[in-house]
Amino acid sequence: MPLRSTARTNLVDLVIAQMESLISDGEWEVGTKIPAEPLLVEQLAVGRNTVREAVRALVHTGMLEPRQGDGTYVRANSDFGAAVQRRVRKASVLEAYEVRASLERDAARYAAERRTPEDLAALRAALAERGRAWEDGDTDAFIDADMAFHRTVAAAAHNTVLAELYGHLSDAMRATLQSVLGAAVPDAVRHQIDAHNAIVDAIEARDATAAEAAVLAHLAEGMAALREQPPAD
Repeated sequence: MPLRSTARTNLVDLVIAQMESLISDGEWEVGTKIPAEPLLVEQLAVGRNTVREAVRALVHTGMLEPRQGDGTYVRANSDFGAAVQRRVRKASVLEAYEVRASLERDAARYAAERRTPEDLAALRAALAERGRAWEDGDTDAFIDADMAFHRTVAAAAHNTVLAELYGHLSDAMRATLQSVLGAAVPDAVRHQIDAHNAIVDAIEARDATAAEAAVLAHLAEGMAALREQPPAD
């Protein structure tokens, strides 16, 4: 989607708003490089200083990230998401995992109470994808699939604030998930796979108590694995 030219008084704020919209709407996806400054100047029909100020403001919020000699990349799809990522980077792996656990527990309970047939189909599809990634032995794909599964549970809770918060938190927790996988023995991972099946079964049965219990069962194993890790040097 091309940026719209504007001649309003506060050009910097307007350019910031347009860039934020491109990011939040997915036109500029997280992890991708934004257009180079000359192209932005041309598309907006504003001066270089205006573009630079707008980019600098979004870098300050954490939505954009400059990379020396490479360009500027999208780091988060909202200033709230960027703030969550900054806070998670300051937390210990266990602290971040405990917060994730609280959100997943509530999401599973609400999903069991509110899920639709479409939600259930999406959960089954996400669960199958997670299982395929595990069987293929592709750790990165497994982490992506695990995150997607839990975001699907959060979406099925039909609470937009919870879903947004969980989405931002899970995006910031890739290293945490890698730590859990690295710390867990194969049997523990297999138990977690069984627990995920139990989560979906409970949501399908509209059994909120069972859904919460299944989440707590698999999270307890992950927390135990993290607690057994030696402290970082």
